[in-house]
Formats: sequence, C-alpha cells, structure tokens
Amino acid sequence: MSPRKTTRSSSTVNTPHLVEPRRPGRRAGRLLAASVAAAACLGAVAEPASAAGSEPVVSRGVTIPAFYNPPAQLPSADGSLVRTEPLPLGLSLPGLDGRQMPGTATRLMYKSTDANGAPVAVTGAYIEPSAAWKGGGERPLVALASGTMGQGDQCAPSLSLQHPLTIGEGTVSIGYDNIAVYRFLAAGAAVVVTDYAGLGTTDRLHTYVNRLDEGHALLDAARAARSVEGASVTATSRVGLYGYSQGGGASASAAELQSSYAPDVNLVGTYAGAPPADLTEVMKGIDGSALAGALGWSINGFAQTDPELKAIVDARTNDTGKAALKGTSTMCVGDAILGYGFANSKKWTNDGSSLADIIAAEPKLQAILAKQRIGNLKPAAPVRLVTGVQDDIVGHAQARQLAVDWCRKGGNVTYEPVRLPNLGDKILTNHLAPLLTDQGSAISWMKDRLSGKKAVSNCWSMPLQP
Repeated sequence: MSPRKTTRSSSTVNTPHLVEPRRPGRRAGRLLAASVAAAACLGAVAEPASAAGSEPVVSRGVTIPAFYNPPAQLPSADGSLVRTEPLPLGLSLPGLDGRQMPGTATRLMYKSTDANGAPVAVTGAYIEPSAAWKGGGERPLVALASGTMGQGDQCAPSLSLQHPLTIGEGTVSIGYDNIAVYRFLAAGAAVVVTDYAGLGTTDRLHTYVNRLDEGHALLDAARAARSVEGASVTATSRVGLYGYSQGGGASASAAELQSSYAPDVNLVGTYAGAPPADLTEVMKGIDGSALAGALGWSINGFAQTDPELKAIVDARTNDTGKAALKGTSTMCVGDAILGYGFANSKKWTNDGSSLADIIAAEPKLQAILAKQRIGNLKPAAPVRLVTGVQDDIVGHAQARQLAVDWCRKGGNVTYEPVRLPNLGDKILTNHLAPLLTDQGSAISWMKDRLSGKKAVSNCWSMPLQP
C-alpha cells in the first residue's frame, strides 16, 4: 500500500528561493532546535506530507517549508540544481575571522532519476567548511547518506541540520548523523547530504531502502554540490561516499552504480557501515524488533515504485496491517519504535503468515527484492565495509556476504567486523553500537582516501574473518 501525502493548512513565513524561478514559500513554524550532542542514538518520527503546490504541507504537526514542494518541470541533467537557499545550522558559532563555524550551509533541491527512469526532485544540504583542508590537493567532498530517519517529510536530514531535534504532534526526530557531518567539516572536507527521493519533498513518499533511488540521489548530490554558489569543490575534487545502516546501503549502491550512472564523479572511496544488502534477510531481522515499523516503510515505498505490488499488499493485509502501513508512512524512527516497536508482521496479514512467508510464496515479491540486492556489481573505488558481528537488525551475515561478493568480483575491499558482546536482542543496541565505536576509524579511513592515499584490500583475510 502506498499512502498518499496529505496537506493541512497552517500559518507560515515566506522563504526565499535563490536558484531558478521563485515561488511563494513558507517556513516551518513548529520545529524546535536543540544541541546535536543529544543525537547519540536514534532518529525519530515523521509523517508523509503531500502535494507539490502553494498550500503548506503539515506532517504530524510540523509544517514543511514550501522550499520542499517540487516544481512541475525539472532540469534535464541529473545533478542540476532546481533551487537553493541559505540553511541556518542548528549548531553554529561565529569564527574569529567572521565566518561561521563549522561552515556555511545551503539548502538544495536538485534533479535525479528514480528507479523507474523518471525524473525526481531530491532535496539535501551542502556545507562549505570554514576550516582549511590539510590533506593535500584541492578541497574534497564527502557525500553523506543518512541512516534511517523514517518516512515522514519532517525527518529529512537537511531539516535535522537546521533543527537537530524536531518535535511535533506525535513526532520526534533527532539528527544523529550530524555528528559525522561536523567531524568531516572540522577536517576541512566539504559535505553534501542527500534527503533521498521523497523524504522532505512533498510530492511522493520516501522510497525507503530502494537501492537505485538512494544510489542515484547520493551521486547526484555530489554533482549538485559543484554548482552551489560559493562552493570550493569542482568536478575534479576527490569524492567520498559515507553512510551507515540505510546510509550504508545507499553508499554501497552508489559505489556500484558510479561507473555507469555518474562517471563524472571523481570517486576515491566508500564507507558502507551495516549495509542492508539483502532485503529478504534484513526484513527477517526487522520483523518483531524495535524497528518493526521499517517493514511499513519498505512496503509503502516499493508499492509506490511498482504499482502492481499494491494489489498484492491489499489482498494479503488485514485492517490492522493496512492501518500500520498508513501510520508508519508518516513516522520517523522514534514514532515507529513507540507505535510499532516489536510488532510481528503475522498480525498484519489475513491468514497469519509472516512477511517472510508471503515473500517466499510470491514470485513477484521475490523478483522485486532480487532487484534490490547489492553485490551484483563491482564497486568502482576502494570500499570499507563494516558490520557488527552481533547485529541482529541489519544482519551481520548478509553484510559479510556483500564483502565476499565484492571480493569475488575483484573489488578493493577493506572488511572490518566489529566484535562487541551481545548488548540485547532485537532492541537496536547491537545495530547502533558499531555506528558509535567505529565512527572515528571510518572517518580516518575516509580522510586517507580523500588525501590520495592508496587503500589495500584485505579480501585475502575473509576466510579468517567472522
């Protein structure tokens, strides 16, 4: 089922658009700013907003700025800017030289191509750092794919940069990936963040974990960054892709797609943390977990991309399941944990079958998920793949298999299993802990790639690695 976004009126403030024709804009009125330091763990809740146009869009009590309403026509070239405007960072200080620390941010809307080959408007943010790059060569760019934020527009990563904590009517969202953004900026690397297709933009639902939509959106964000006024990055700047969890899947997908989709992006390295490479296996881990609501995001997104799937979903889900799909479509992580944490998909179906059982019995569903498998193509540049050996949400085994698949194709892969004790089954701790414990090493590895240092594959060690 693919719930449509809905609009509700709300008083807002005009917002300037700096690139291409302006339309009347409105700025969100209820978002609450707070320190990014509070974002040590999860994202939070959101709701899909609706319809491009002049009417304000409200998602769970949060008014989405009109900047996020795509125009009727988009540029032809992928990565072309549609519009920009200044983006106030939620955590920013004036520097001694008068420039803001850690940098100057710009909100973006740019053109990408979705999984069906159709044009799609994607939003995000570019941050020009105040710090100098000391790694050698011109300033590099990190294209960052955020981890799971949800399916509601108010949870878009670009909004979380402005409002690290967002609270609405039954929604709360935390910009936990802002920490990595700021660490790269402190090193003097420019950063561009994608919101992904449909997250933020009000014309469609976010197509959660769709590898083509996410990979394209991330690569096109790197392209769009070059055209931002005041940006120091160019077409020759070294580019690194960085992401964990959903972001790890997006960066992994982009690494595979770069050579065919965006050969003009000078990709030098990819960090893929806890990548959901095999969605059939990942859905088994998510079912019954604290993040069970993510099942709804996946189904909603794939039903939107492939309308034939909607008939299957409608036929197999009961009223409880249909309500869950509609409810999750407007949620961020926090809302989903509170509303659908530890839900079992058997309660969503007419005959009590689990989602895994239904997939096993439906060739159409098997084909859809097979197309989403990451690992069928060789990554275009060195990759550092990290997976927690205790991860029971985005399963360790399927992430490790991605490293094996890439190694067999001759990829330059640095595989790093994170060995930690079991911190609790199905409660996200085993999934989140490696995000925190490995981040310093991940950023250090990426800075070496951005400095031009060679990466040495450890594929030879795979038989010895857990």
